Amino acid sequence: MLRVGLVGAGFMGAHHAAGWAATPATLAGVLSLDPAAVRSLVGRYGGRAYASLDELISDVDVVDICTPTHLHYEMVLKAAAAGKHVVCEKPLARTIAQAEEMIAACEQAGVKLLVAHVVRYFPQYAQAKALVERGEIGEVAVVRLTRASFRPKRALDNWFLDSEKSGGMLLDLMLHDFDYARWIAGEVDTVFARSVSATRPDAPGDYALAILRHRSGAISNLESAWAYPPPLFRTSLQIAGSHGLIDHPADSAVPVRVHLMAGPGETPDIAVPASPLTETPYTAEIKEFYRALVHDTPPRVTAHDGVMAMRLAFAAMESARTGRPVSPQEV
Repeated sequence: MLRVGLVGAGFMGAHHAAGWAATPATLAGVLSLDPAAVRSLVGRYGGRAYASLDELISDVDVVDICTPTHLHYEMVLKAAAAGKHVVCEKPLARTIAQAEEMIAACEQAGVKLLVAHVVRYFPQYAQAKALVERGEIGEVAVVRLTRASFRPKRALDNWFLDSEKSGGMLLDLMLHDFDYARWIAGEVDTVFARSVSATRPDAPGDYALAILRHRSGAISNLESAWAYPPPLFRTSLQIAGSHGLIDHPADSAVPVRVHLMAGPGETPDIAVPASPLTETPYTAEIKEFYRALVHDTPPRVTAHDGVMAMRLAFAAMESARTGRPVSPQEV
Protein backbone atom coordinates (compact mmCIF):
# COMPACT_ATOMS: atom_id res chain seq x y z
CA MET A 1 0.00 0.00 0.00
CA LEU A 2 1.37 3.38 -1.00
CA ARG A 3 1.94 5.95 1.72
CA VAL A 4 1.59 9.50 0.39
CA GLY A 5 2.96 12.64 1.98
CA LEU A 6 1.28 15.87 0.90
CA VAL A 7 3.36 19.05 0.86
CA GLY A 8 1.10 22.08 0.77
CA ALA A 9 -2.39 22.34 2.25
CA GLY A 10 -3.86 25.10 0.13
CA PHE A 11 -6.41 24.99 -2.67
CA MET A 12 -4.58 22.38 -4.78
CA GLY A 13 -3.40 20.44 -1.76
CA ALA A 14 -7.03 19.95 -0.72
CA HIS A 15 -7.93 18.68 -4.20
CA HIS A 16 -5.02 16.24 -4.17
CA ALA A 17 -5.91 14.98 -0.69
CA ALA A 18 -9.46 14.26 -1.86
CA GLY A 19 -8.07 12.46 -4.89
CA TRP A 20 -5.83 10.18 -2.84
CA ALA A 21 -8.80 9.37 -0.59
CA ALA A 22 -10.48 7.84 -3.65
CA THR A 23 -7.59 5.36 -4.14
CA PRO A 24 -6.26 2.49 -1.99
CA ALA A 25 -3.28 4.69 -1.05
CA THR A 26 -2.89 6.02 2.49
CA LEU A 27 -2.42 9.71 3.16
CA ALA A 28 0.39 9.54 5.74
CA GLY A 29 0.11 13.22 6.49
CA VAL A 30 0.55 16.83 5.46
CA LEU A 31 3.30 19.44 5.69
CA SER A 32 2.36 23.11 5.43
CA LEU A 33 3.07 26.52 6.91
CA ASP A 34 -0.68 26.84 7.60
CA PRO A 35 -1.47 24.81 10.76
CA ALA A 36 -5.22 25.35 10.44
CA ALA A 37 -5.25 23.99 6.87
CA VAL A 38 -3.20 20.98 7.97
CA ARG A 39 -5.61 20.23 10.81
CA SER A 40 -8.52 20.46 8.40
CA LEU A 41 -7.02 18.01 5.88
CA VAL A 42 -5.75 15.57 8.52
CA GLY A 43 -9.11 15.66 10.28
CA ARG A 44 -10.90 14.82 7.06
CA TYR A 45 -8.52 12.39 5.36
CA GLY A 46 -6.32 11.01 8.15
CA GLY A 47 -2.59 10.99 8.65
CA ARG A 48 -0.70 13.50 10.76
CA ALA A 49 0.96 16.86 10.61
CA TYR A 50 4.64 16.72 9.69
CA ALA A 51 7.13 19.18 11.15
CA SER A 52 9.70 19.06 8.32
CA LEU A 53 10.12 17.94 4.73
CA ASP A 54 12.88 15.52 5.71
CA GLU A 55 10.59 13.85 8.25
CA LEU A 56 7.78 13.52 5.70
CA ILE A 57 10.05 12.15 2.96
CA SER A 58 11.52 9.51 5.27
CA ASP A 59 8.05 8.24 6.15
CA VAL A 60 6.34 7.90 2.74
CA ASP A 61 6.56 6.25 -0.68
CA VAL A 62 5.21 9.20 -2.67
CA VAL A 63 5.79 12.92 -2.14
CA ASP A 64 2.92 15.01 -3.54
CA ILE A 65 4.06 18.62 -3.98
CA CYS A 66 1.36 21.31 -4.05
CA THR A 67 3.50 24.27 -3.04
CA PRO A 68 4.22 27.57 -4.82
CA THR A 69 6.07 27.07 -8.11
CA HIS A 70 9.44 28.41 -6.98
CA LEU A 71 9.64 25.73 -4.26
CA HIS A 72 9.15 22.72 -6.55
CA TYR A 73 12.77 22.38 -7.64
CA GLU A 74 14.45 21.78 -4.28
CA MET A 75 11.60 19.61 -3.00
CA VAL A 76 11.62 17.30 -6.02
CA LEU A 77 15.39 16.92 -5.90
CA LYS A 78 15.25 16.06 -2.20
CA ALA A 79 12.50 13.48 -2.74
CA ALA A 80 14.35 11.91 -5.68
CA ALA A 81 17.59 11.71 -3.68
CA ALA A 82 15.67 9.73 -1.06
CA GLY A 83 14.31 7.35 -3.70
CA LYS A 84 10.70 8.51 -3.42
CA HIS A 85 8.21 8.89 -6.27
CA VAL A 86 6.96 12.42 -6.89
CA VAL A 87 3.68 14.02 -7.91
CA CYS A 88 4.22 17.71 -8.66
CA GLU A 89 1.72 20.43 -9.45
CA LYS A 90 2.20 22.45 -12.64
CA PRO A 91 4.24 24.26 -13.70
CA LEU A 92 6.94 21.71 -13.03
CA ALA A 93 9.49 24.38 -12.10
CA ARG A 94 10.30 28.05 -12.36
CA THR A 95 12.91 27.60 -15.13
CA ILE A 96 13.57 25.14 -17.95
CA ALA A 97 16.98 24.26 -16.52
CA GLN A 98 15.43 23.40 -13.16
CA ALA A 99 12.74 21.23 -14.77
CA GLU A 100 15.27 19.29 -16.82
CA GLU A 101 17.46 18.73 -13.77
CA MET A 102 14.42 17.48 -11.85
CA ILE A 103 13.61 14.96 -14.59
CA ALA A 104 17.22 13.79 -14.77
CA ALA A 105 17.39 13.36 -10.99
CA CYS A 106 14.21 11.27 -10.93
CA GLU A 107 15.38 9.13 -13.84
CA GLN A 108 18.74 8.54 -12.18
CA ALA A 109 17.03 7.59 -8.93
CA GLY A 110 14.63 5.26 -10.73
CA VAL A 111 11.52 7.04 -9.44
CA LYS A 112 8.51 8.41 -11.26
CA LEU A 113 7.88 12.13 -11.69
CA LEU A 114 4.22 12.83 -12.43
CA VAL A 115 3.22 16.39 -13.31
CA ALA A 116 -0.35 17.51 -12.64
CA HIS A 117 -1.61 19.09 -15.87
CA VAL A 118 -5.24 18.58 -14.88
CA VAL A 119 -6.88 20.06 -18.01
CA ARG A 120 -6.16 16.81 -19.84
CA TYR A 121 -8.51 15.17 -17.33
CA PHE A 122 -11.47 17.53 -17.73
CA PRO A 123 -14.17 15.53 -19.55
CA GLN A 124 -14.77 18.01 -22.37
CA TYR A 125 -11.07 18.29 -23.15
CA ALA A 126 -10.48 14.54 -22.89
CA GLN A 127 -13.48 13.85 -25.15
CA ALA A 128 -12.23 16.33 -27.74
CA LYS A 129 -8.82 14.62 -27.73
CA ALA A 130 -10.47 11.21 -28.24
CA LEU A 131 -12.53 12.55 -31.16
CA VAL A 132 -9.39 13.95 -32.80
CA GLU A 133 -7.52 10.68 -32.33
CA ARG A 134 -10.39 8.73 -33.90
CA GLY A 135 -10.23 10.98 -36.95
CA GLU A 136 -13.77 12.27 -36.45
CA ILE A 137 -12.93 15.76 -37.75
CA GLY A 138 -10.09 14.80 -40.08
CA GLU A 139 -6.80 16.65 -40.01
CA VAL A 140 -6.59 19.32 -37.32
CA ALA A 141 -6.25 22.80 -38.82
CA VAL A 142 -7.09 25.37 -36.13
CA VAL A 143 -7.27 25.11 -32.34
CA ARG A 144 -8.84 27.97 -30.36
CA LEU A 145 -8.57 27.97 -26.56
CA THR A 146 -9.69 30.54 -24.00
CA ARG A 147 -8.94 30.58 -20.26
CA ALA A 148 -9.84 33.77 -18.41
CA SER A 149 -10.37 34.42 -14.73
CA PHE A 150 -9.92 36.94 -11.94
CA ARG A 151 -6.46 37.57 -10.51
CA PRO A 152 -5.52 34.99 -7.89
CA LYS A 153 -5.88 36.30 -4.37
CA ARG A 154 -4.51 35.21 -1.02
CA ALA A 155 -4.77 36.84 2.37
CA LEU A 156 -1.03 36.34 2.97
CA ASP A 157 1.92 36.09 0.58
CA ASN A 158 0.15 36.26 -2.77
CA TRP A 159 2.99 34.54 -4.61
CA PHE A 160 0.89 34.26 -7.79
CA LEU A 161 1.39 37.98 -8.40
CA ASP A 162 5.15 37.79 -7.81
CA SER A 163 6.55 36.87 -11.23
CA GLU A 164 9.82 35.74 -9.67
CA LYS A 165 7.89 33.06 -7.80
CA SER A 166 5.05 32.16 -10.18
CA GLY A 167 6.35 33.19 -13.61
CA GLY A 168 3.22 35.27 -14.10
CA MET A 169 0.02 34.48 -15.95
CA LEU A 170 1.60 32.86 -19.01
CA LEU A 171 3.47 30.27 -16.94
CA ASP A 172 0.73 29.74 -14.37
CA LEU A 173 -2.59 30.01 -16.26
CA MET A 174 -1.97 29.93 -20.02
CA LEU A 175 0.35 26.97 -19.42
CA HIS A 176 -2.74 24.74 -19.32
CA ASP A 177 -3.60 25.62 -22.90
CA PHE A 178 -0.02 25.50 -24.15
CA ASP A 179 0.00 21.90 -22.95
CA TYR A 180 -3.42 21.11 -24.40
CA ALA A 181 -2.72 22.68 -27.80
CA ARG A 182 0.46 20.61 -28.13
CA TRP A 183 -1.47 17.48 -27.04
CA ILE A 184 -4.02 18.08 -29.79
CA ALA A 185 -1.95 19.46 -32.69
CA GLY A 186 1.58 18.25 -31.98
CA GLU A 187 4.95 19.92 -31.63
CA VAL A 188 5.28 23.66 -32.13
CA ASP A 189 7.71 25.48 -34.43
CA THR A 190 7.06 29.08 -33.37
CA VAL A 191 5.14 31.11 -30.82
CA PHE A 192 3.99 34.70 -31.40
CA ALA A 193 2.46 36.47 -28.42
CA ARG A 194 1.31 39.77 -26.99
CA SER A 195 0.55 40.48 -23.32
CA VAL A 196 -0.38 43.44 -21.16
CA SER A 197 2.28 42.54 -18.58
CA ALA A 198 5.07 42.73 -21.18
CA THR A 199 4.50 46.45 -21.65
CA ARG A 200 2.71 47.37 -18.41
CA PRO A 201 4.08 45.15 -15.62
CA ASP A 202 2.29 47.22 -12.98
CA ALA A 203 -1.15 46.90 -14.58
CA PRO A 204 -3.90 45.71 -12.21
CA GLY A 205 -4.56 42.66 -14.39
CA ASP A 206 -3.10 40.77 -17.31
CA TYR A 207 -4.31 39.64 -20.72
CA ALA A 208 -2.45 37.72 -23.42
CA LEU A 209 -2.89 36.31 -26.90
CA ALA A 210 -0.59 33.65 -28.36
CA ILE A 211 -0.44 32.07 -31.80
CA LEU A 212 1.28 28.69 -32.11
CA ARG A 213 2.44 27.38 -35.48
CA HIS A 214 2.61 23.61 -35.25
CA ARG A 215 4.91 21.40 -37.32
CA SER A 216 1.82 19.71 -38.72
CA GLY A 217 0.73 23.01 -40.28
CA ALA A 218 -2.03 23.55 -37.72
CA ILE A 219 -2.43 26.90 -35.98
CA SER A 220 -3.47 27.38 -32.35
CA ASN A 221 -4.93 30.63 -31.05
CA LEU A 222 -4.75 30.99 -27.27
CA GLU A 223 -6.34 33.66 -25.09
CA SER A 224 -5.81 34.04 -21.34
CA ALA A 225 -6.59 36.69 -18.76
CA TRP A 226 -6.32 37.57 -15.12
CA ALA A 227 -8.83 40.37 -15.57
CA TYR A 228 -12.37 39.19 -14.85
CA PRO A 229 -14.41 40.29 -11.82
CA PRO A 230 -14.35 37.50 -9.20
CA PRO A 231 -15.69 34.85 -9.11
CA LEU A 232 -16.01 34.71 -12.91
CA PHE A 233 -13.98 32.09 -14.79
CA ARG A 234 -14.52 31.17 -18.45
CA THR A 235 -12.88 28.48 -20.55
CA SER A 236 -13.71 27.37 -24.07
CA LEU A 237 -12.26 25.18 -26.78
CA GLN A 238 -12.79 24.85 -30.51
CA ILE A 239 -10.95 22.46 -32.82
CA ALA A 240 -11.50 22.84 -36.57
CA GLY A 241 -10.48 19.99 -38.86
CA SER A 242 -10.68 19.09 -42.52
CA HIS A 243 -13.98 17.23 -41.94
CA GLY A 244 -15.64 18.98 -39.04
CA LEU A 245 -15.58 21.10 -35.91
CA ILE A 246 -15.45 20.34 -32.18
CA ASP A 247 -16.91 23.19 -30.16
CA HIS A 248 -17.19 23.65 -26.41
CA PRO A 249 -18.45 27.21 -25.85
CA ALA A 250 -17.73 29.15 -22.71
CA ASP A 251 -21.37 29.68 -21.76
CA SER A 252 -24.90 29.14 -22.92
CA ALA A 253 -26.31 31.69 -25.34
CA VAL A 254 -28.06 34.52 -23.55
CA PRO A 255 -28.82 38.07 -24.79
CA VAL A 256 -27.00 39.86 -21.93
CA ARG A 257 -25.44 38.62 -18.72
CA VAL A 258 -23.96 40.96 -16.12
CA HIS A 259 -21.25 39.73 -13.75
CA LEU A 260 -20.65 41.92 -10.72
CA MET A 261 -17.62 41.85 -8.46
CA ALA A 262 -18.07 39.45 -5.55
CA GLY A 263 -17.56 40.61 -2.00
CA PRO A 264 -14.71 39.59 0.33
CA GLY A 265 -14.71 35.93 1.27
CA GLU A 266 -17.15 34.95 -1.47
CA THR A 267 -14.62 33.45 -3.88
CA PRO A 268 -11.70 31.00 -3.64
CA ASP A 269 -8.10 32.17 -3.85
CA ILE A 270 -7.78 30.94 -7.42
CA ALA A 271 -10.34 30.16 -10.10
CA VAL A 272 -11.12 26.59 -11.09
CA PRO A 273 -13.45 25.68 -13.97
CA ALA A 274 -16.55 23.77 -13.00
CA SER A 275 -17.12 20.14 -13.92
CA PRO A 276 -20.56 18.50 -13.93
CA LEU A 277 -19.14 15.12 -12.93
CA THR A 278 -19.49 13.57 -9.49
CA GLU A 279 -15.79 12.69 -9.67
CA THR A 280 -13.69 15.79 -10.17
CA PRO A 281 -10.95 15.91 -12.82
CA TYR A 282 -8.45 16.26 -9.96
CA THR A 283 -9.58 12.92 -8.54
CA ALA A 284 -9.45 11.32 -12.00
CA GLU A 285 -5.91 12.64 -12.35
CA ILE A 286 -4.78 11.26 -8.98
CA LYS A 287 -6.40 7.88 -9.71
CA GLU A 288 -4.43 7.67 -12.95
CA PHE A 289 -1.25 8.64 -11.11
CA TYR A 290 -1.97 5.87 -8.58
CA ARG A 291 -2.26 3.31 -11.39
CA ALA A 292 0.97 4.59 -12.91
CA LEU A 293 2.77 4.14 -9.60
CA VAL A 294 1.32 0.73 -8.70
CA HIS A 295 0.82 -0.91 -12.09
CA ASP A 296 3.38 1.03 -14.16
CA THR A 297 0.72 2.13 -16.63
CA PRO A 298 1.60 5.23 -18.70
CA PRO A 299 -0.19 8.43 -17.60
CA ARG A 300 -1.60 10.70 -20.28
CA VAL A 301 0.80 13.47 -19.27
CA THR A 302 4.52 12.99 -18.69
CA ALA A 303 7.24 15.09 -17.08
CA HIS A 304 8.55 15.74 -20.61
CA ASP A 305 5.13 17.16 -21.51
CA GLY A 306 5.45 19.42 -18.49
CA VAL A 307 8.79 20.76 -19.74
CA MET A 308 7.50 21.28 -23.28
CA ALA A 309 4.52 23.29 -21.98
CA MET A 310 7.00 25.43 -20.05
CA ARG A 311 9.06 25.96 -23.22
CA LEU A 312 5.97 27.27 -24.99
CA ALA A 313 5.22 29.61 -22.08
CA PHE A 314 8.75 31.00 -22.02
CA ALA A 315 8.72 31.36 -25.81
CA ALA A 316 5.51 33.37 -25.47
CA MET A 317 7.10 35.58 -22.82
CA GLU A 318 10.09 36.23 -25.05
CA SER A 319 7.86 36.93 -28.04
CA ALA A 320 5.73 39.37 -26.05
CA ARG A 321 8.91 41.11 -24.89
CA THR A 322 10.62 41.31 -28.29
CA GLY A 323 7.69 41.46 -30.72
CA ARG A 324 8.99 38.57 -32.83
CA PRO A 325 8.04 34.90 -33.28
CA VAL A 326 10.12 32.65 -31.01
CA SER A 327 10.95 28.95 -31.31
CA PRO A 328 10.44 26.89 -28.14
CA GLN A 329 13.96 25.55 -28.66
CA GLU A 330 15.39 29.05 -28.21
CA VAL A 331 14.40 29.30 -24.55
